[in-house]
Amino acid sequence: MPKRVLTGRVVSDKMDKTVTVLVERRVMHPLYKKFIRRSKKYAAHDEANLCAIGDLVRIEECPPISKRKTWLVTARNGETLAAAPAEAPQGA
Repeated sequence: MPKRVLTGRVVSDKMDKTVTVLVERRVMHPLYKKFIRRSKKYAAHDEANLCAIGDLVRIEECPPISKRKTWLVTARNGETLAAAPAEAPQGA
């Protein structure tokens, strides 16, 4: 199964290596047929502490990092972030 990818705005960067991302989606009301906004906050891992409040980020699902944190920041303001050190190739 492919990893889920979401786009949202950073609303908090107070934690170390973690940002809170607000993801909004539009859904149609079942009775009135009007589009309404639904939102949810996700805790995402930001290894280098690069993200600041107001940044538009792309987050990707990953194995659990902690109790609440199962998302990883992959892009910030349209530019891809560098790969984590563990994922970088090892030189001999």
